[in-house]
Amino acid sequence: WLAALLPLAACASAPAEYAGPVATVLPINETAPMNGEGDRADDPAIWINTADPASSLILATNKDEGLYVYALDGGELQEIPVGQVNNVDLRGNIAVASNDQFNVISWFNIDPESLTVTHIGNTPTGKEEPYGICSGLDGETYQVAVTYKDGTIQLWSANWETLESVPPHLDRTVKLSSQLEGCVFDDANGRLIVGEENAAVWTVDLSDAASKPQVLDRIADGNGLVADIEGISLWAGPGREDGYIVVSAQGADRYVVYDRAPPYAPRGVFRIADNEAIGIDGVSTTDGLDVTSAPLPGLPNGLLVVQDDANPISEYEQNFKMVDWSDVMKAIGLTE
Repeated sequence: WLAALLPLAACASAPAEYAGPVATVLPINETAPMNGEGDRADDPAIWINTADPASSLILATNKDEGLYVYALDGGELQEIPVGQVNNVDLRGNIAVASNDQFNVISWFNIDPESLTVTHIGNTPTGKEEPYGICSGLDGETYQVAVTYKDGTIQLWSANWETLESVPPHLDRTVKLSSQLEGCVFDDANGRLIVGEENAAVWTVDLSDAASKPQVLDRIADGNGLVADIEGISLWAGPGREDGYIVVSAQGADRYVVYDRAPPYAPRGVFRIADNEAIGIDGVSTTDGLDVTSAPLPGLPNGLLVVQDDANPISEYEQNFKMVDWSDVMKAIGLTE
C-alpha cells in the first residue's frame, strides 16, 4: 500500500436558541495565510515535540492542494501537495488525512529530528469522498476513524510498529442518519466522539463491536450547539476522565465545551474576538480545530488552534488562529 503512491464546504445556518452566556477570548497568534480566494483552510492538528516543545508543529489541511506545516510562531514550513485533503489528525509521529480527491487515507511521518513531514502512502477507503478523519492509539494499535456525508463511520486499525509494511485493516462500520465530519478518539476510555453536522454529537464505544452510538448532546437541547457542528477535539487532563471536549458550533461563530466524563455536562460557550492590541482578527465559521493539554512555552495549560473562515475577508487568505487554553479556562470557569 505504501509503494502505490498516488500523484499527487461547509455551510452555516441560523443559530439555535441558546439562553446562556457566551464568553470572549482573544487569539494570541495566527498562522501565515493560505494565499488565494476560496474555502481553502479546514482542519489543524498539533504535533508536540516532547524533546523540545518550542519546536512543536501545526499540521493543517488545504482543501485545494494538500497538507501544510507551520511552526508555533505561525510561519509556514512546508507544503505537501498530496491532493484535496479535508481533515487531518495524528498520534505520535504518524499523521493521517482524509483525501477526497483520490478516496484514500493519506499517511504522513513526522521526523522529530529534522522537523519535516513526509507523505508515506495511501490507503484506499473503498468508498467515495472520505470527509472527516481522526486517529487514536490503543497500545501498539493505531486507530483511524473516517467519516462520510452519508452518515457512515469507518473504523480502521494498523499495527503501530509495522505501519509501513502491513496494510491497515477496516474493522467496523457504524451508521448515523446524516452528514458527519469532525471526530476525536478518547484513547484512554475507548471512545470515539463524532459530530453529526445538523443534529448532534455522538459517542461510540470502541470496546463493543455491537454497541450503538449514544447521544452526547443535541442541537435541539439548547446548550449552544448549532448547525453546522464541525471540529471536535479533546483537552485531556491528568486522569482517564479528566478534561474537556471542545466542539465548533460553526453557524454561530462559537465553541461549546463539555466534561470529558459522562454524562458530558456542558461547561460553557465561548467565541474568539479581535485582538486589537496585536492586530489579529477574531474567528468566524470555524471548520476544524485541535486542542492540546501539553505544556508549551508560555502556555502551561496548552493550546487551542482553530480554522478561521475570514482573515478578515470571508474565504480570502484563510488561516488558523491560536488561543491560550488558560484564557478559555478563565473565561468559562474551568479547573485544571
